[in-house]
Amino acid sequence: MRPLILVTPSTQVTGAELLDHSISVGSRYLQAVLAAGGLPVALPLVTDRAELRAYLERADGVVLTGGDDLAPAIHRPSVSSELLAKCECAEPARDLMELSLLDELFKAPKPLLAICRGHQVVNVALGGTLYVDLPTERPGHVNHSQIPRKYETVHSVEVVPGSAMQAIYQRASLGVNTTHHQAIHRLASPLAATLLAPDGVIEGTEFRVDTTPLLPWFRSVQFHPERLYDKHPEHALLFQAFVAAAREFHR
Repeated sequence: MRPLILVTPSTQVTGAELLDHSISVGSRYLQAVLAAGGLPVALPLVTDRAELRAYLERADGVVLTGGDDLAPAIHRPSVSSELLAKCECAEPARDLMELSLLDELFKAPKPLLAICRGHQVVNVALGGTLYVDLPTERPGHVNHSQIPRKYETVHSVEVVPGSAMQAIYQRASLGVNTTHHQAIHRLASPLAATLLAPDGVIEGTEFRVDTTPLLPWFRSVQFHPERLYDKHPEHALLFQAFVAAAREFHR
């Protein structure tokens, strides 16, 4: 049985067809889920709670994808104009859709994999905050925005010993790509940091072992494993673990 995986989209004010408003999902997300044995389905831009519940009822798992920035007003109301100018915010409807989707998912739990923006959105949904712009607020020796090298591993992350992430990767460190300028600032209290960049930026989370997990399976990563999984087999392991959890949930 191939579990049905709901994948959240980015939005485009002017899309490819007659410049109409559109959604887009990077093919790599879908291909990575397919390669791991799942059946990915892109979610339209939906903010109605009843419609979101209808989609979740049919899905066996959810992938929150990357994309433009979450509006700082949602998690840090007092932000300087200098920082706001560095944001490339998503449409407000996307922020509303994903936060509403998570709220509904926590009420009717299913496996969740959150990537890049998704990693940040989960932290905010659970009460955490974000750095609005890493180079401004947390300058360091790691360049976290290396978009031209998005298909390459450009820095390492430490895998926290004893974590569920270590159980997946079976190694002490992992090479990752890096294409972000925001990151987790204050970690939400239900979460544990389980992947760390050399400068301490949180690159992966899961639920703390001393709390009751809100979902049957959850991992988040700041990097983009969907761009690495076919050439770096260790990055396929995350998708395989997620799809296995979705398959088990379906059963």
